[in-house]
Amino acid sequence: MSEQVAGEAVPVAQRGSWTSFLKSIASMSGDLSSLTAPSFILSPTSLTEFPAYWCERPELFAEIGDATTEEARSLAVLKWFISTLKGQYTSRNESMGSEKKPLNPALGELFYGTWPDVNGRGKTNLLVEQVSHHPPITAYVIENVSKGLKLVGHNAQKTSFSGGSIIVKQIGHAVLTVKLPSGSEEQYLLTLPRLRIDGLWYGAPYIELSDHSYIVGGGFVGVIDYKGKGYFSGKSHSFKATLTPQPGMGGAKHEIIIEGQWNANSHFVTGGSGPFHDVSTPKEEVHAVGGEASGEMGEMETRKLWLLVSKGIRESDFETASREKSRIENEMRERRKHETEKGTAWALKHFTPLASDPVYEQLGKLAKIAPPTEDAYVFRDNWPESLRA
Repeated sequence: MSEQVAGEAVPVAQRGSWTSFLKSIASMSGDLSSLTAPSFILSPTSLTEFPAYWCERPELFAEIGDATTEEARSLAVLKWFISTLKGQYTSRNESMGSEKKPLNPALGELFYGTWPDVNGRGKTNLLVEQVSHHPPITAYVIENVSKGLKLVGHNAQKTSFSGGSIIVKQIGHAVLTVKLPSGSEEQYLLTLPRLRIDGLWYGAPYIELSDHSYIVGGGFVGVIDYKGKGYFSGKSHSFKATLTPQPGMGGAKHEIIIEGQWNANSHFVTGGSGPFHDVSTPKEEVHAVGGEASGEMGEMETRKLWLLVSKGIRESDFETASREKSRIENEMRERRKHETEKGTAWALKHFTPLASDPVYEQLGKLAKIAPPTEDAYVFRDNWPESLRA
């Protein structure tokens, strides 16, 4: 096998800009999110669409509402969460050859979508709003009313460069609320893994997950440890999930352990037997829906806002993509400048900021999650009419 050459995966005409980009990354000591990436490494998709990855297997999301015991629900939440990771972190490598840098969303950018009711799983709706630009924060809600499920969360990133890799610390969390047949509610706190982006030297970036994330609620504390190749199974994208009853509810006697690859499949080690999750079947992409009263997309809806940029990237017309991207970014800078001059702030459409999330604080204590408090964005329950139908 021939030795890999630096930048060999980069189009020849773009190798100079790629080298400059790598030098810029290596020389920055702070957050990398403001860096402008060469067009060929850009994704045609804005970060505003990324919350759709939470529900590209809507049948697994719906199964949470069908579970009849605390343990069954906790396992269903874990299975659904693990099954989202392939779509979130590796499927773009399969479709686009390597990981691409998503388009930086504009403040107030919106995305609405839905997955239809199939085989009685219920209709699932998605609403996303870019609630901050500096730092970039994306808030979202996913709801399946017929199954009594609502996921509300927000996500931000802090990126740095270390050891030839980009390290992405994901900030934020999500809270899943499950309405039970009794009329009561169960809530689950979900935190996010850390990412490491490797393969930069060759111009073919890919993501590996690291550290751990938590799922706490429904009487159980779940810890998911992520390791790269050679730690648990000798394979990349490995994970080990441990599900333990909350303190005072049985402890290690009822511990459930699951191991495998989050981008493929996994199995029970203790507390069960046989396979656990399998994502070899095709995912189900979201159906984008216009949020205007007419059913059309508004100017700030992501697929309309970035239409020409996305088209240019998909068609390798990087000159058009760069020009249109710069135009949008300049327009947004002018909008922020005028707001500053007038002493006004952009009004959020769907979410209200909350300085400290009481659900995060309460459930986080059970797993000693740090930091002990975190902000949140409360959904105003104002779905567009196109998604209420």
